[in-house]
Amino acid sequence: MPYSQAYGDHFYCRTDGRLECAHVFHEGNGLPGRWTEGRAFTIGELGFGTGLNFCETWRRWRAEGTSGELRFVSFERFPLPRAAIDRALSHWPEIDAERQALCRLWPGVPDGIGNIDLALDPATRLTVVCGPAFERLSECSLSFDAWYLDGFAPSRNPDMWSADLMAQVFAHTRQGGTFATYAAAGFVRRNLAGAGFSVERRPGFAGKREMLCGIRS
Repeated sequence: MPYSQAYGDHFYCRTDGRLECAHVFHEGNGLPGRWTEGRAFTIGELGFGTGLNFCETWRRWRAEGTSGELRFVSFERFPLPRAAIDRALSHWPEIDAERQALCRLWPGVPDGIGNIDLALDPATRLTVVCGPAFERLSECSLSFDAWYLDGFAPSRNPDMWSADLMAQVFAHTRQGGTFATYAAAGFVRRNLAGAGFSVERRPGFAGKREMLCGIRS
């Protein structure tokens, strides 16, 4: 079970991180229903971690057979080495093909190499933007259709859920774009609403009382 010494927290739900991804990030963002034939779809993520959310999203995109382009851009301050990603993702045979493809192109030790930009197939591009999320997102010129807000727990890493960063997330969301997060802390909800999102509470995953999702209307 991958664990961050820097933040004193696990990288994903200890029940089943892959199923949590589907419940929180896919259902919370209305996916795959919003994937439209022949159009590009851009997902932003705060916290790449082991790459589990990306691999499960890529698996589902391919399973749906959508004829468009998937662009996945994740903001990660401390990218993991290839061996750690490979070891973590090997827990799920369902994403074995995606794990192998990602690890084949992922740098062995990514510290200090700048952003990681991978063309994984003709229709799928992954970009991991390395560094502090607020600074890197402030410099970003992209607009996103959906957001996975998956930083470490707000109590462990409050900067990842700050009002300033949530305002940047809103500013980089297309009209009608959405977000979803497992987090339901009061200050997170207030910061998202204060940024301009319409925020909804939903039942969380694996007995967690609540999660949040919302839309830029």
